[in-house]
Amino acid sequence: MRFLPVLFFLCSLFISFGQETSYQSLLLNKKLTENADAIIRMNEMHVDIVAQDQMTYAARKVVTVLNRKGRAKARTSLGYDKENKIKKIEVFIYDKMGREIEHIKKKDFEDVSAADGFSLYLDNRILYYDYKPASYPYTVAFSFEMETTDTGVLWPWYVQNGYRTSVEKGRYSLRYPSNALKPVVKEENMSKIDLVKSDQGGYLKYSVDTIPAIKWESLSPDFSKIAPKLLLRLPNFHYKGHNAKVDNWKDLGTWMDKKLLEGRTALPEGTVNKAKLLVKGVTDDLEKAKIIYQYVQDNTRYISVQIGIGGFRPISAVEVDRVKYGDCKGLSNYTKALLEAVDVPSYYTVIQAGNDKIDFYEDFADLRQGNHAILAIPYQDQYYWIDCTSQVHPFGFVGDFTDDRKALVVTPEGGEIVRTVAYLNKENAQVTKAKYSLSAEGGISGETLIATRGVQYDQHFNLETQKKEDVIEYYKEFWSNINNLNIGEFGFENDRNEVVFKETVTFDASDYASVSGKRMLFVINALNKNTNVPKRYRNREQPFEIQRGFYDEDAYEIQLPEGYELESLPEMVETDTEFGSYCFEVSHDPEKRTLAYKRSLLVKQGEYSKEKYNLYRDFRKQVARGDKAQAVLLKTGS
Repeated sequence: MRFLPVLFFLCSLFISFGQETSYQSLLLNKKLTENADAIIRMNEMHVDIVAQDQMTYAARKVVTVLNRKGRAKARTSLGYDKENKIKKIEVFIYDKMGREIEHIKKKDFEDVSAADGFSLYLDNRILYYDYKPASYPYTVAFSFEMETTDTGVLWPWYVQNGYRTSVEKGRYSLRYPSNALKPVVKEENMSKIDLVKSDQGGYLKYSVDTIPAIKWESLSPDFSKIAPKLLLRLPNFHYKGHNAKVDNWKDLGTWMDKKLLEGRTALPEGTVNKAKLLVKGVTDDLEKAKIIYQYVQDNTRYISVQIGIGGFRPISAVEVDRVKYGDCKGLSNYTKALLEAVDVPSYYTVIQAGNDKIDFYEDFADLRQGNHAILAIPYQDQYYWIDCTSQVHPFGFVGDFTDDRKALVVTPEGGEIVRTVAYLNKENAQVTKAKYSLSAEGGISGETLIATRGVQYDQHFNLETQKKEDVIEYYKEFWSNINNLNIGEFGFENDRNEVVFKETVTFDASDYASVSGKRMLFVINALNKNTNVPKRYRNREQPFEIQRGFYDEDAYEIQLPEGYELESLPEMVETDTEFGSYCFEVSHDPEKRTLAYKRSLLVKQGEYSKEKYNLYRDFRKQVARGDKAQAVLLKTGS
């Protein structure tokens, strides 16, 4: 009997979905087209929670794509597995006049493996349709109907898709049969929009209209931080065959440890013995962990599978050991199993990975947060973090992929939210020492040593694995301010224990300096010019964020050419602001005919109000002017 109202509910939804087909795109509201690459004409989602182990989705998103950049906003794909069944899926395409030009039914979609055919993930698949437009604008109406037994993951409702996307209409509704199955709702950034909502008789509704596009500005925060969205979760849910009651992160961690992870770390006896042999004679847990981590790097490979694909439960360690590959969940669990074999504790950790730092919400414990799994190794009252998907990073170094953000650490005592290691400001250092000579014709030749740490290490150390021609091309781009550049000998030293990467490079170029009559002019900072000035805005709308600070220190010895004497040097510059500091000075040794150049630049991590943006621009303009400073030489004799 309980299926009848669900069926009626879904049928009525799709009748309403089919009623509105007037999607012409010539007479749109100017509020919607301004600063927009795409317009969400309708963003509609309906959720029916039938029971703790039964839920249905019906959704429709209609997007008018105004230009090529807006194509990514018109999603036409959907993942599924044995617990998540697609009952209906279709796409309508309309031209700029609102005339239907294509109708794509379920049978027309491509059905592919979510993991490119890897045997451990064959049950996880994606339906997608790749529409290639002949012209712009056009409109895509994508709708689907899905049934699932996994109520532990309620899809969030993102009102807007990102920067440069406006919304004409948005509707969200959710039915729940009892207070025991009433969701916890977290509203994020909803105060910024005109919102109508109600919660009566087990029926939750949200409605929004006419949300202008938000234009991206230089150093704008990640859109997820400002996006209006609903997050929802059920305190009493069912997931992959298990029921749960979760009120907080501690509860969720306990449930994950007992239900999703328990029994997944068993290994064949031969592999256990191999692990023990690897650490034979080693008594320190951290040293053991380093050896095991190296073994995983040398003997497995990573395949990219989104953390939600296949659920949040990792493939068993014995399976990963057999096939020697896995996704982030599988490899993290496999490494955890090997560490257990040598009596080193470690904790499975879920995190939101990516260059942008996205935190977990401490007051909202749900499975959907996080897109990646890593390991936390407790040692002497701190955590060492390792990303088991990386075959190149040193032990304990995660770079800018999972640094400085809150994550869920799953311990036997429950879950806890912990911030990962942060590489702050001066810890992201690049130290450059160089000697170069100028010729009487204006050419330059020399050698340099560059040492990097922290996030700057992460940006350089992969050079040691590149082909010679790729390395040469990299340096020509890195020193693009030097015309006619030739790269000579180069070499690398990667200290994985101290996490320092050193580069030695010889180089030469003709016509570096400008010769005019008796004078020669040249930019003193040949090897680390930072002339990037953030874009100017007449009326800045967004706050700005410097996600990672950095520190550069440079020291050059410059040999002046025979037949020239120094006429002028730029004056010393020194500035100190809340955003960072900058200093350079040049001194002349007439006996050695050399210049000594010293420079330092510190840019600080931080979040700042839009009112401070012009002050930051002024700081960066001062840096750019200083890095362009020139010395002037005068030719001696007749």
